[in-house]
Amino acid sequence: MTVQVPEPAVAPEAPAPRGRGRARGAAALGVIAGCNAMIQLDDPIVNIALPGLREALGLSAVSAAWVINAYLLTFGGLLLLGGRAGDILGRRKVFMAGVALFTAAAALRGFAQSAEFLIAVRAVQGVGAALAAPSGLALLLSTFTEGRARKRAIAVCTTVGAASTAGGLLLAGMLTSLSSWRWVLYLDVPLGLAIVLLAPFVLDETPRHRGRFDLTGALLSALGAALLVHGLAQAAERDWSDPVVAGCVLGGVLTLAVFAGVERRAQQPVVAPRLFADRDRLLAYLGTLAVPGALIGTYFFLNQYFQQQHGWSALATAGALLPMPVTMAVTAVTAVRLERRIGIRRLWAAGAVLLMAGNLWLSALSAGDGYARVVLPALVLLGAGMACCVLPPTVLATSGLRGDEAGTAAGVLNSLQSVGGSIGLATLVMVSSRTGGMPGGFATGAAFAGCALLAALLLRRR
Repeated sequence: MTVQVPEPAVAPEAPAPRGRGRARGAAALGVIAGCNAMIQLDDPIVNIALPGLREALGLSAVSAAWVINAYLLTFGGLLLLGGRAGDILGRRKVFMAGVALFTAAAALRGFAQSAEFLIAVRAVQGVGAALAAPSGLALLLSTFTEGRARKRAIAVCTTVGAASTAGGLLLAGMLTSLSSWRWVLYLDVPLGLAIVLLAPFVLDETPRHRGRFDLTGALLSALGAALLVHGLAQAAERDWSDPVVAGCVLGGVLTLAVFAGVERRAQQPVVAPRLFADRDRLLAYLGTLAVPGALIGTYFFLNQYFQQQHGWSALATAGALLPMPVTMAVTAVTAVRLERRIGIRRLWAAGAVLLMAGNLWLSALSAGDGYARVVLPALVLLGAGMACCVLPPTVLATSGLRGDEAGTAAGVLNSLQSVGGSIGLATLVMVSSRTGGMPGGFATGAAFAGCALLAALLLRRR
């Protein structure tokens, strides 16, 4: 089933404008990076606010889980459709619509008086993020040409995202400790409003492409991704043999298999099979799937370690975790220069090795260990490793694209990051519960980093 979109009254895709002033280019990058930071910041904000939110609204454990899952399901399920919508309707238009929807939902959740209302606005927020994230990355690709300029832009987005996570963690912990959880949930709103107001003046609209919305493919991809994400999220708390977990994961895999078959026969698929024909791009996608599992356990396990085992406040815990995003931000600034010196393959491999080392270091953590001796060095290793693992797969996955494929490729990249985070968390929690705690979880994180290292080593030499 397809829906024909009328041919737009604009010329076909043209090269990115060469005469763009530096100030306007910097402003465009600032808006795109701001959106990326806003979406990255949302997850730690909600997790820090969740204990106070549960107490104030009387949420059960199931309802609290749905506050997280409602966002993950709509975000992960609609990313491919969001990327394709930007290619057909115009990326700036879809980007602004997504940011506006995300911001409105972020404002409304602070007024929540019931679990049902909160879960509903979180789902809407996921829809907004699914429109904004791939369109933002696609706008970056159309604004900055392949090569040094684009690599610098990706590094800036990584730096801003890490810095905002660091500042957001600290601010969220402070507000939670000194005030109300409601104020924490409003942190995204000023940034979202600024992006919506600035975007029309600093972002160029991309040409619309004649095309069709492959509704069958879009629905199958959304359903498959949603089932898979939900099943993996539930696996973090239930056994893999549980009917809900097994049914959702199996249903998601089968639905995505049907989706792949449909896309091969579709005239204008929501995801072009050609994207997976290039070896290096395929390895970049596999690496993007693996890397989140090497980092996600840090926030999950160390939050509990500091607050439950040592009785630290939310503010003290946020401060203790700061070295990781700060190191990531600092390292990302030099990533482009490192890539030019040692090559994209070695940079990625070095980052994966650092992620492995950080996880293995934390796998030896015990209740009596000091923060400065064990945790701090590991956080520095993880931050540096993650910064080195962001640029290479993003560059490889978004190079050599046709003008009408940028949004779709960005949607695939974001989808894999979302699913990779769910797979990583579910696997780490399962292993830790069966092996007696954090050491097994961090050892599993090292295994995910090992998968990313293998993908890097299999790249063609350049």
